[in-house]
Amino acid sequence: MFPLLELPFNANNPLIFPYYIPLSLCTDTTQRLREGDIVVTKSRSAIGCSDHSCFWPQSSDGIVRVPYVFSPDYDEAQIRWINEAMAEFEILTCIDFVNHTTESDYLSIKSGKGCWSHYGKIGGGQILSLMKKGCMWKGVIQHELNHALGFLHEQSRSDRDSYVKIMWEYISAGNKGNFKKSENSNNLGLQYDYSSVMHYGTNAFSNTPGRATIIPIPDASVPIGQRYGLSNLDVAKINKLYNCNRCSTVLDSPSGSLSSDNHTSKYSSSNATCFWLIRIPSKRVSLQFDAFSLKSSTDCKTEYVKIYDGVSQSSEVLLDKTCGTKSPPVVTASGRTVLVEFVRGGTGAATGFKISYSSGRSNPRKNGRESDANNVKSENSGKRSGKI
Repeated sequence: MFPLLELPFNANNPLIFPYYIPLSLCTDTTQRLREGDIVVTKSRSAIGCSDHSCFWPQSSDGIVRVPYVFSPDYDEAQIRWINEAMAEFEILTCIDFVNHTTESDYLSIKSGKGCWSHYGKIGGGQILSLMKKGCMWKGVIQHELNHALGFLHEQSRSDRDSYVKIMWEYISAGNKGNFKKSENSNNLGLQYDYSSVMHYGTNAFSNTPGRATIIPIPDASVPIGQRYGLSNLDVAKINKLYNCNRCSTVLDSPSGSLSSDNHTSKYSSSNATCFWLIRIPSKRVSLQFDAFSLKSSTDCKTEYVKIYDGVSQSSEVLLDKTCGTKSPPVVTASGRTVLVEFVRGGTGAATGFKISYSSGRSNPRKNGRESDANNVKSENSGKRSGKI
């Protein structure tokens, strides 16, 4: 299995290449691109969805199922990469991307000219373009899927001027529209997110090499424009917009901690399932249990911690279901990403657990390059031309 390609860590890498798509590449004359990668049909005078008609429906079980179909353009590895990008939504939110069968509304994912998407659900088989050579990055795939769910770019928020300064002098006249601010955006009561996968990079659409078009304020050194994966606030916004009852957190600092107490307290005292996706900038994730006390049961069926070597429950298991009071050993992943699952089973005297995580050693190098098993595409899976 070839894991999804992620970028080598570089906090200042703007990763803006998907958004330099000339409008002429979107050849359907009924469509135009706004902000570089959002398709707006001529029947829609503006991007907006006050009546929620562009949101995907939620089933009675609380799951929002978004049907999709792949065009035959993609090979098996590329389909796997897209599915792995979708997996983060399915673990962390109530969004579930499902294979299209007979649904009238669905995503038609094809390798078009560039990376672009419609805004929200428009009805019928709506195209979402993920070009094979240029869009096969986890964060780029998630960026376009998030547009299809109804999310705009972060720097388009109505309150953006309190958080970033747009350097208009370095933006050509033809690109100024890509930095238009929404007057009445629905910010969901959540704070501005510099680390959002929906945020432009520092040098997006710059007409002068080395000159920034977006500067965070008051601290210009704050990184923006990451495409490593959904941020914690990206997840929170999806869950709030779609009324998802999910206990999930993204941790993307080089080191930190997580605790069962901080998550299950807001849920019922009976059963709850929580997920933590840990995505560190580099090297390998190492986890240490600082405290551990879960209710014991046969095969740990009722309450347990389980750790996966990747972003989903289909990833290799690093620590199988564990309960009781004996602290588990140190767990080290094969790469930068691990998923921690906690199932709480009813009331009881168990005090829960606390885990500290940090960057462990790098994987062994192969041909002078670091091998990062759950983050970097295999050298045999096809190389990309050009540099970012």
